[in-house]
Amino acid sequence: MLVVTLIVVSIGGLVEIVPLYYLDSTVEKVRGMRPYTPLELVGRNIYIREGCYNCHSQMVRSLRDEVDRYGHYSLAAESMYDHPFQWGSKRTGPDLARVGGRYSDDWHREHLIRPKNVVPESIMPGYPFLQERPAELDAVEADLRANAALGVPYTEEMIANARADAAAQADPESDGAEAVMARYPKAQVRDFDGNPDMVSEMDAMIAYLQMLGTLVDFDAFRAEGEALR
Repeated sequence: MLVVTLIVVSIGGLVEIVPLYYLDSTVEKVRGMRPYTPLELVGRNIYIREGCYNCHSQMVRSLRDEVDRYGHYSLAAESMYDHPFQWGSKRTGPDLARVGGRYSDDWHREHLIRPKNVVPESIMPGYPFLQERPAELDAVEADLRANAALGVPYTEEMIANARADAAAQADPESDGAEAVMARYPKAQVRDFDGNPDMVSEMDAMIAYLQMLGTLVDFDAFRAEGEALR
């Protein structure tokens, strides 16, 4: 019985592992996915810094109750530019994979400052200091370059304009706003935190949250029945 078990396990392992050596990539490309804008990337870094992943996952599983609550199940391609990914394994709060566009910027701002004002049962701590701290944009160019070294398709043009793009995304009146949208399709350009006098960490955090789950057109994805190339 032991020998038979070892043979069956070996065959099963080979069937799962060997085909991977003949694939260029195990992640199918999906139309609409792009690297984070510099401002979104700064926001993501703040999200990780503050430990938001400890209570919020970013992976909708393919279970009916999850799809009914959060939306289309998560695709591997949606995390292809995440280093590290934010799937998570614990939900004290709701999953955030589809939170982009569900609430207004004002809602997010109030929720981050005083969570109980918008969700009375929330046990989330407040982060009012995000509105007071200017976002650290000086290091964003190096951050893009580091991600590019890991395979994220940032071009030299994107890297060279990283700081300017981060500032322009939070200022719709900026001359660089159109360039941001050209370099990063579906980028949302506006004053996220309601304070036009500076680009704050709140701007960056809300920019990041508002793009989560918004890049893939799932109506088209369902219609074609496969990953859109």
